[in-house]
Amino acid sequence: MKRADTADLAGSVAVGALAAFALLALTVTGRGGSPLFGDEDLLEWSVGHRPPAMVAVARAVTFTGTGVVPYVLAALAGLLAGRTPRQRGPAVAAALLCLAAGQAVRYGVMSLVARPRPAHRDWVTHASGWAFPSGHTTTAAIAAGLLALAILARARRGGAALVTLVLTWGALVGLTRVYLGVHWFSDVLGGWLFALCWLSLCVYTAARLARARRPAEPSGPARQPQG
Repeated sequence: MKRADTADLAGSVAVGALAAFALLALTVTGRGGSPLFGDEDLLEWSVGHRPPAMVAVARAVTFTGTGVVPYVLAALAGLLAGRTPRQRGPAVAAALLCLAAGQAVRYGVMSLVARPRPAHRDWVTHASGWAFPSGHTTTAAIAAGLLALAILARARRGGAALVTLVLTWGALVGLTRVYLGVHWFSDVLGGWLFALCWLSLCVYTAARLARARRPAEPSGPARQPQG
């Protein structure tokens, strides 16, 4: 795909995801942070289906959605995206910046919305801060998206399977937040929408910068000097 086409597609996705996220955030704040449709049902189902083995697995998965793991995946995405050794350093830095800045912006949004979490009696893991949008969900989704995009750009064979695996991990981190009782599903949905918007905005910016740095191509054949 040409850089101009990539920028246009990423920009369109960013606008759409932003509109959906803003609508969800306004709905959450308009209801005073109370659960939305389906939130309580999903939490109730989770509380009623918690065998010890599944709780242990969910805790292990949710643990990978924060801390060093997402940054390792983002760095790997940068290494894959760089086509030459000279390009890999800036690509890694850009991927890490995308993830870190996304986390910072999400934290600001979370503080503004200030949505309470579900009742503490339903928790089976540690959590802190406000609920919307889910931090683990957002972080894992951004890291998974960066790595998936890098794989799609570089992998000749087996790319689809790897992308599916990476995106499945990103989705599961979000779902474990509901299963472990520390988030409503609408918090997780908000995290996915925020991550999609942020990733698309980062891709749009990168594509535009790459296009601006590309030398201008001549519009027609060079004229031969008259002698």
